[in-house]
Amino acid sequence: MDSWSYWVILPAVGALIGYATNRLAVHMIFRPIEPKSILGFKVQGLIGRRQAELAKSIGAVVGDHLVRPEDLVGALEKIDLEEVVDRAFEQGLAPKIEELRRLPLVGGFLTDDRVADLRRHAVQGVIKNKASLAGALQKGLEDGVDVHELVESKVANFPVARIEQLVLQVAARELRSIEVLGGLLGGLVGLIQAVLLYFLSN
Repeated sequence: MDSWSYWVILPAVGALIGYATNRLAVHMIFRPIEPKSILGFKVQGLIGRRQAELAKSIGAVVGDHLVRPEDLVGALEKIDLEEVVDRAFEQGLAPKIEELRRLPLVGGFLTDDRVADLRRHAVQGVIKNKASLAGALQKGLEDGVDVHELVESKVANFPVARIEQLVLQVAARELRSIEVLGGLLGGLVGLIQAVLLYFLSN
């Protein structure tokens, strides 16, 4: 081999190997999605193989640290509860009020003003007990909603192909940088080998 070829072939081969190795490693985070037998070995992407464990870990983090029932209840402070309750009364009571208005004696008392006044008092009564409502809601969430289990179930059943798509949407540039970095490091290793061979051959 000519001495000049050390400076071309070894860095080029090193860069190719480094790039290809990192590209394969990134690819195998997700692929193959389903287990495949290759030369007698079962091969499956990291996410697919460890999805159940990943789901459990994410469920624990979200359920124990990120989303607590009190956090969900805290969202009540940002909601115009009066408007929500008033709309609920309107939707729930309007059909019944119309039925009562068709009755001979009762209907005459249910004027628009009286109905509006009753609804206003009912809404105000609910708003005055907002703290009790929040407490009851928090207790209901604590007893009836297991965020840990809910998140774990969702992640465990989420298609790996969809996870791959989401990750690539967010981190495509970073994953590409890992592949390129592998090529650069491989080329650097090849260059170091060329330098060593040059000095050893002289």
